[in-house]
Amino acid sequence: MDIDLIRQHTPGTRHAIHLNAAGSALPPEPVLTTVVAHLTLESEIGGYEAADAAAEDLAGSYAALAELVGAEPAEIAFTESATRAWDQAFYAIPFKPGDRILTTESEYTSSALAYAQVARRHGTVTEVVPDDADGTIDLDALAAALARGGVRLVALNHMPTHDGLINPAAEVGALAREHGALFLLDACQSVGQVPVDVRELNADLLSATGRKFLRGPRGTGFLYARAEILPLLDPPVVDLLAADLTGPDDFAFRPDARRFESWERSVANQLGLGTAARYALDLGLDAIAGRVQGLAARLRTGLSGLPGVTVHDRGAHKSGIVTFGHTVREAGELVTELAARGVVTRVSEQTFRYDGGAHPPARVRASAHYYNTEDEIDQAVATLAEVLGG
Repeated sequence: MDIDLIRQHTPGTRHAIHLNAAGSALPPEPVLTTVVAHLTLESEIGGYEAADAAAEDLAGSYAALAELVGAEPAEIAFTESATRAWDQAFYAIPFKPGDRILTTESEYTSSALAYAQVARRHGTVTEVVPDDADGTIDLDALAAALARGGVRLVALNHMPTHDGLINPAAEVGALAREHGALFLLDACQSVGQVPVDVRELNADLLSATGRKFLRGPRGTGFLYARAEILPLLDPPVVDLLAADLTGPDDFAFRPDARRFESWERSVANQLGLGTAARYALDLGLDAIAGRVQGLAARLRTGLSGLPGVTVHDRGAHKSGIVTFGHTVREAGELVTELAARGVVTRVSEQTFRYDGGAHPPARVRASAHYYNTEDEIDQAVATLAEVLGG
């Protein structure tokens, strides 16, 4: 991996040490060029005409995203965010009264709200599978919960946003399929950071964003929906792209995953997302994962050596997300003072717990990407030491 060239492609690295890939990573110049070029074309010939001219490139964007996650292009739908992709998938499932939904304590708050809404609408029951000792989902407990029957959906957050763990998605997906349950994987933080193959993960549905580790434009995301289950799904919103009217009171969804799309969208952003996917594929996801995890390990080691600092990451297998706190200083204060010194981090806060327990204190989240350097990691640690010493 040519880090010097990658940093040349990443203008933001010239201005600060950017450690917020888990929030919104720095996009590379090829992505910026793609988006701006299409917007320029729209200004010159019109939006409809520009979309027509970009039809082949748009098709290539579906193909690039499909290759990125081991799917077929017909199994990919563009969305405006990972949350919207997740919602489109979740609300398309035909829940019935008494259906069980299995999730984990590390679930994203928006998803927890969706579970509560379908419980109100359809009488479903949400159950939390406990964690094992290192914070990942307890596979034995999951197997036991599935064996009791009646599970319609297993939903898993692959990499929770507020700590560094990686959940064993492939094993979870295999158990879900063995027991006839659908498996919905939130891959918001993992796509673009580690290799993701929907077949190996046994995923029926997968949601992802563009703006995080994939380095795509903000306002982009995508959904994978396994071809074999598409006929079972009833998307919650339908428009003239997603379906055809077959009579005054009837319609037919299109046969592919684009039944989850709407006609109006940002073509420029979709093209940019395709460029981001190709950029990642060209670098290689194994190489990306190795570098990101190496930088994260270096950061954890450095932070652990600072007095009063505790690294809170869990899991036997850790991601590029590093969270830490201090015995005295508030996370928000540290993030502000680091930013003033040219180190960009973010406050991470878990705002919901299924068990009703007290929320843990807010933490500082630092998430390096492959465009960061070892010197930047060391400088970030030294800067934090300076902040704490001041």
